[in-house]
Amino acid sequence: MQVISSSEFATHQQKYFDLARREQLLVNDGKYMFRITCEPIVAEQIVLQPDDDLHSAITFDELLVGVKEDLREMFSKGK
Repeated sequence: MQVISSSEFATHQQKYFDLARREQLLVNDGKYMFRITCEPIVAEQIVLQPDDDLHSAITFDELLVGVKEDLREMFSKGK
């Protein structure tokens, strides 16, 4: 891990971007500390396909009917 000043970072950006690919880099501006990290850009987004669990799930309308029935039953027992 290396800590550098914001002015040093501004002067030698490319040098520190290259360094951040190999190790953790912190930039101190006197009041805050900024962590420079390297993350590869994902060229292809992963798209998940529906599975059996999704196909067997109930719809929102079915859930709403069930919840209303449960609430009626819960409040009618209290009387």
